[in-house]
Amino acid sequence: MSIKAAGITKSFHHFQVLKNVSLEIKEGACYALFGPNGAGKTTFLRILATLTRPSAGAFEISGHDGIREKMRVRENLFLISHGSYLYDDLTVIENIRFGIEIRGRNLSDSEIKSALDRVEIGAFGRLKARFLSAGMKKRLAIAKAILIRPKVLLLDEGYSSLDERGIAILNHCIREFNNEGTTVFMTTHDRARTAEVAHHAGVLTGGTLKEISVRDLSGSHELF
Repeated sequence: MSIKAAGITKSFHHFQVLKNVSLEIKEGACYALFGPNGAGKTTFLRILATLTRPSAGAFEISGHDGIREKMRVRENLFLISHGSYLYDDLTVIENIRFGIEIRGRNLSDSEIKSALDRVEIGAFGRLKARFLSAGMKKRLAIAKAILIRPKVLLLDEGYSSLDERGIAILNHCIREFNNEGTTVFMTTHDRARTAEVAHHAGVLTGGTLKEISVRDLSGSHELF
């Protein structure tokens, strides 16, 4: 399994956010997690990203223990979250080059340009990050993922800030990543767009996870 979580529980003081959450996701699959605001979706995703430690339970990413082998796990994944994590005074190209080089890789100018063109912000390569809109910053993060080609891609509300074209670009990349064996785990509220790419889906409510059919995403009834 590419992602395997067993009995994940997380409490903040006396409030239990996650209660014995377990799931398995095969390599090359896309899993979409739904749930109301405050349900613990981002907390669970941050646990998988090794940014938050669970109160109980265990998980593996690409065969590496998420608690004892955090650095090995981080080598295999890439997270796109609400924060851009960009350096405002660096250009788009400089931000990409720095983000890739700390992973031990060197990229040619043509490789960077190609990735930026894929997400349709190639014309803004020399622009400082402080002048980018939220949607452009999200596209920049997608360009990083294209260059990194992680084994596991984590998306926290991946569609947020993106326009119609940006969403189409992201979904095309998700399909491409899956075809290449990358596993995608995403939190989302966009049922229609998610149904285009998801292989599996679940709803997190009251701290517990319920698996649902992807077909349910196209219905008119409420998921939670």
